[in-house]
Amino acid sequence: MSPEVTVHVNRGSADSLETAVGTLETRDSFTLVLRSHGAPAHVHCRLHGDLERIATLETSNYYVEADGETIVPVRLATEAIDAPIEGELEVLTGYGSESLSIPVVANPAPAAVDIDESLAEPAASGPEPSVVERGLAATGLEPGTLAVVALGLFAVGIGALTAATIGGPVATLGIAIVVVGLAVALFLLTH
Repeated sequence: MSPEVTVHVNRGSADSLETAVGTLETRDSFTLVLRSHGAPAHVHCRLHGDLERIATLETSNYYVEADGETIVPVRLATEAIDAPIEGELEVLTGYGSESLSIPVVANPAPAAVDIDESLAEPAASGPEPSVVERGLAATGLEPGTLAVVALGLFAVGIGALTAATIGGPVATLGIAIVVVGLAVALFLLTH
């Protein structure tokens, strides 16, 4: 929202001008509001000092209706400056018999920010993967699949040790069933 400066016209007496603004300091264009209190008035506006270089008014003469408001846009080209510019906005009425000057300090507009495509990419979250996690990722297997393989190899080892200790065809058949079960489980998990 642009700043707004109100000047009261004919408030206390005919051709009087009043404002509550001391100095206006801004980076943006602003609006001068001419508010009439009573009779209509012709108001003249001008820019003084360095402010003339970067500020513009649509016209210099304005008519304020009785008990009405007239909006005067004051355009500032603050992107064209790199240091503050000072000047005055002068408001006159009664054919120049009454005048009011408002000091204005125009500060440079903030520098433009360059935005590149990398801002559209989501930020990496979480810590870097460990050596084990990178190894798992390299095999292309899920951690659950590797856990089944480890458990299956452990079962085959126990079965082989039992078959060697007990001996006989039943122990050999038991180890064969464990190996076939491991192979089926691996097939189902990888396909």
